[in-house]
Amino acid sequence: MNQDRTTELVPFTIDLTFEEARRRAAVVAALGPDWDPMAALRGEDEAYTLLYSGLDTEQQRTYDRLVAAGVLPDGDPGRAAAH
Repeated sequence: MNQDRTTELVPFTIDLTFEEARRRAAVVAALGPDWDPMAALRGEDEAYTLLYSGLDTEQQRTYDRLVAAGVLPDGDPGRAAAH
């Protein structure tokens, strides 16, 4: 009763490159023709600026420490956290 069952396995392959291209095309199609990526980025920058504006002294100190540690991105365009 101890048979080798590997001969019953059927190979399964999937082209992840094709699937990723299909997924990206679906996302762009869902965004529609009126989507403006530059306007979206400007909106994100404005939201980021607003989020960290008006901090009190302690909040600003904490924010500066998080930026220095790479947890939060700095204020440069195209910013990203180091971690």
